[in-house]
Amino acid sequence: MSRLRTRLLPVGILLGAVVIAVVMVQLRPEPPLREPPSRLPFVTTAAAEALQGSIPVFGAGTVRPRAEIDVAAEVSGKVAWVAPAFQSGGRVGAGDVLFRIDDADYRNRVQQARANVAAQQVALLQAEEEARIARAEYEGFQRRRSDGTASGQASPLTLREPQLQAARAALARDSASLADAELALSRTEVTAPFSGIVRMETVDLGQFVGPGQSVGRLYADDAVEVVVPLSDQDAALISGLWELAAGDGNRRVTAAVSAEYGDMVYSWSGYVDRAETALDEQTRTIDVVVRIPRPMAGGTPAGDDMTGDGDASSMREAPPLLVGQFVEVQIDGASPERYFAIPRAALRTGNEVWALRGGNLLTIVPVRVLQRADEVVYATGGLEDGQEVVVSGIQIATEGMAVRTGVE
Repeated sequence: MSRLRTRLLPVGILLGAVVIAVVMVQLRPEPPLREPPSRLPFVTTAAAEALQGSIPVFGAGTVRPRAEIDVAAEVSGKVAWVAPAFQSGGRVGAGDVLFRIDDADYRNRVQQARANVAAQQVALLQAEEEARIARAEYEGFQRRRSDGTASGQASPLTLREPQLQAARAALARDSASLADAELALSRTEVTAPFSGIVRMETVDLGQFVGPGQSVGRLYADDAVEVVVPLSDQDAALISGLWELAAGDGNRRVTAAVSAEYGDMVYSWSGYVDRAETALDEQTRTIDVVVRIPRPMAGGTPAGDDMTGDGDASSMREAPPLLVGQFVEVQIDGASPERYFAIPRAALRTGNEVWALRGGNLLTIVPVRVLQRADEVVYATGGLEDGQEVVVSGIQIATEGMAVRTGVE
């Protein structure tokens, strides 16, 4: 009996384990049902924006003066006076005296020349009278001839014509000397030929200066220029570029320049004055010259970038457009009937854009690129306003390809 029990005990344990396992399997919770993950690629998209008006042409350059000259005296002498404004950073008006040279010697020369002219005027009057008398005597001699035979032509010396011509020439010579002396006297005052700003000066009281010796530099403040190098593709967007004549004031192609000053950005209005008629040999670009009138009037804030009190921003004085400052330039280009602004990342090799149609189907749209900015491309093509274009997520696309989307 004990042997039978010993043999049945393992069998019972095994059967009990099997029963418990079956019960546990029957009582286990059902696992949640999950849909299999989609195999469609995920893409990020952005909307294409339809625009009208001028296409902006972007560039950059450094501000330079419209005109800049060396200030130099035309006569020599000791400097007797210097204008307070004639120093680095000073502003002068057209015709303002910059400095004067001691004019004592030049005034003496004018007096001597005037005296010479007066003496020659008397000599000329005397020569004219002597010539008149000589002619009258010769005509009387001719009338008194008893035989009535006509004599030959009278000698010029007999009529004192050479003496008269010499007196006239002497007066003209001394008059010219007087004019030279008065001109030299007037040049003892060195004046500004235009309204401008003094870039530098190296003259002071008592200094001796010679003709043509540069003692400073002055640049015009009525306008400044920015040379903007553009590719031929960008230059082609500027309407009538090659019809512009330098300095004619034609402002049909408007432009704007902007520069940072402190923690704000200021802008100035200008226009395209001309374009260089030769490619830059180094960069193979076309230099377009943008002129900005009244640069010293102060720029217009492009936006309130102040993080503090708004009143402090409004109280800040607008700066002038400084020579030598690096600026960003935006030129108004051509005006097609309709074009689109799309993210730069949406432009694919071969000037194609992958756009969505029907919700999640890709279509390949060829476009013509008009202008590339930092993050935006302006182009024409078969897009629609607000149509989603693929920015990232896939490297290869086919027509009609289904995708999952997410807006950037």
